This record gives sequence, structure tokens and C-alpha cells, in this order.
Amino acid sequence: MNASAPAWVAPVSLKIAEGVATITLDRPDAMNAVTTALAAALEQALRSAGADPDVRVVVIRGSGGNFCAGGDFEEVQRLRADGPDSLRTLFAAFRAACAAVGEIEQPVIAAVEGVAMAGGFELMQACDIVLVRHDARISDNHVNFGMVPGGGSSQRLPRIAGRQRALGLLLSGDRITGVDAVEWGIAYRSFAADSFDHDVDAFASRLAGRRTDAVRSIKRLVREGLATDLESGLDLEMDAVVAHISGDAGGASVTAFAGRKEEK
Repeated sequence: MNASAPAWVAPVSLKIAEGVATITLDRPDAMNAVTTALAAALEQALRSAGADPDVRVVVIRGSGGNFCAGGDFEEVQRLRADGPDSLRTLFAAFRAACAAVGEIEQPVIAAVEGVAMAGGFELMQACDIVLVRHDARISDNHVNFGMVPGGGSSQRLPRIAGRQRALGLLLSGDRITGVDAVEWGIAYRSFAADSFDHDVDAFASRLAGRRTDAVRSIKRLVREGLATDLESGLDLEMDAVVAHISGDAGGASVTAFAGRKEEK
């Protein structure tokens, strides 16, 4: 098994093995709270993984048993004292990291355990697929401290969970579990604590084994389709499927589809 990591390992690390790039937020003593440096390194790691032809799937997770506790309070206080322009740098860096999730071609999975609050919850929402532990502690708790979301919750969450649930979570600051997150459509699957790592690895490996061009086209169609109206999205899909079947992938894909057997 080949694995590689870049020289810039802190405050994130990047490991690539068997088609899966694992990006780990690596500030365990601070529950992986987001600083400007961490956000910039996360964007860099995502774009590095996205540019690697061997990478088929990206997984983002946290170290020390937590996903991410949100923005680093000490840095926020320091930047606030320096003025609005300095404070904006943190939110701009985090926004760029979240944008990179959608801009790279590979699907990006958030593997969420422990705490995913405020900015951590917002990073979850930016990812393509979210896998959670049953007992994960998930919350946009900005309002509990008289704060306003700054990493996308007010915009992404209504689009994911609907207006009622989004406003309910954002205005109450309530905490939900991984099981709740799946029920609400905020996550795809929830796994037990004792099998979480295995189940995440198995899911990522399964995606890494899919035909690369098909996986990337599906991600692109969903993301671009959500940014336009239904008819325009259907036009995008028709163009993509015709190009896919007509291209080099067509013969093998159509033959496999025609002779398919139901998966058990």
C-alpha cells in the first residue's frame, strides 16, 4: 500500500492510500477548532488531493475523537481586536476551504464523530457525503453565545434540511445526534462507535472502486444542478449521459449495464 503526505502536516495532515485521500484536522487539544492557518491548510490539502490523479475519494475527519468544535475563540478575539479587515480573513479562509470541497472533482466525505459544532457543523454541510457516528454531538450553537453563523449555516442548512428544521436548529442552538442527522437528511449514514472507522473505510473504498469518470460526472451534475432550475439541470444531465455513453466509457459501461445482476 502506497501512502504519501506533504511536508505541511500541521495543523492538518494528508495521507493518500489506495485511491483515498484522508485529510485530518490536527488540533486535538483544541477539539480541532478552526484557525486561519487550519482553514488555509485545509484548502491546500483539498486542492492537493484534487490535483492528484491517484485520488478517487477524499475523506475529512478530525483527530482526538472529535470532528471540529468550530472557530478558535482565542483567535477570533485577537482578530476582532485588530479590526473588521483582520476578522474577515478567518471567515474568508474558511469559506475558501468549503468552496474547495465543491471545486475538486472527487467526492468529499465528512467522517463525523464526537463534536461537530458551529464551524465544524458548517464544514459538515459543505461536504458531498456525511457519515456520522450514532453518538456524534452536532449543533450550530452560535446563537447560544449571541453569535451569528459565519461559515455557511444560514445558507446551506435550509437548502439541505428545509426552512423549518434549519431555523429550528439555528435559533434554538439545539444539539442533535448522528442518528438525528441522518433522519433529517443532514447526513447519509450513521454507524455504531465500535465499527465507525471500519464502516467509513469500507464506504470510501467502495466509492474509490467505482468508475472515476462516472463518479465525477455525478458529483458535478448534482452540484451544478442545485445552482440552477430543473429544466436547465435536466439539460446538463442529458448532455452528460450522451457524452458518457458515446465516449470511450460507453461500450464497457453499456455492456456491463445490459448484463447486470442485482446486487445483494
